[in-house]
Amino acid sequence: MDKTLLILAAGMGSRYGGLKQIEAVRPSGEAIMDFSIFDAIRAGITKIVFVIRHDIEKEFIEKIGSKYENIIKIEYAFQEIDSLLPKNFKKPAERKKAWGTGHAILVAKDLINEPFIVINADDFYGKSGYELLSKYFDSNSSDDNYAMVGFVLKNTLSDHGYVSRGVCNYNESHSLLDVTERTHIEKIDDKIKYCDGDKEEVLTGDEIVSMNMWGFNPSIFKYLEEGFVDFLDNLEDSVKSEFYIPSLVDNLIKKNIASVTTLISKDTWLGITYPDDKPSVVNKLNELIDKKIYPSSLNKQNKKG
Repeated sequence: MDKTLLILAAGMGSRYGGLKQIEAVRPSGEAIMDFSIFDAIRAGITKIVFVIRHDIEKEFIEKIGSKYENIIKIEYAFQEIDSLLPKNFKKPAERKKAWGTGHAILVAKDLINEPFIVINADDFYGKSGYELLSKYFDSNSSDDNYAMVGFVLKNTLSDHGYVSRGVCNYNESHSLLDVTERTHIEKIDDKIKYCDGDKEEVLTGDEIVSMNMWGFNPSIFKYLEEGFVDFLDNLEDSVKSEFYIPSLVDNLIKKNIASVTTLISKDTWLGITYPDDKPSVVNKLNELIDKKIYPSSLNKQNKKG
């Protein structure tokens, strides 16, 4: 079965302060997404689609895409502020960024006709998520059945600031019931807390959260198109509002339009949300290489395989 990996790499990295998607985390030049691509290829994906911006195209292809041109089929989709905007919608002059993860997936609609995995370019998910999703696709053929890989909250936090996480609620059969966006989760005084203005909620750390690792069939694109129009019609903040994929999925579940299976990974998520995260990420990746979970040079290994 053909399977695509859709990598969302158009984000600006505002908290990080640079183009973290392509920053090397290994002396041999690998970025975090190189580990993701390695894991996805060995789990059976047959094509990669990168979602990028036109202003980073040259550098991105030079540092990332060119490494895979002779290994696997590569395509590019472009997410800009004016991508796929309805004709009757006037782009806000003050808006500086595109419209979020749902919009990022939507811009790839003409390039994908097979089941696909969605990930963020700057997140390390570990190999089990790709294996879980690949097996899910092999055993599930229903167009409106999707999957999400959930991670244990305490395995996904930064030591250097707050993070945003979608907290998942699912039933005994692992059908996802809803995803609640928590936009400010942080380690405070040896506790994990969700903060919202003056409100604080202590979390256990064992909650299952979405890290934007999804398994979709192409039917998701029609729902994204409809959802994006509705989002723009009801735009709350023309500068900051974003069309988030968990919000769309949550809506589809509540309307009984689609079902989502929750697949749980015990792997530790790694990401560079803040500059101070990088040394820890580098050390943990080195530990995985020392344990032979990854080869010392992913690029050489991919060329062999």
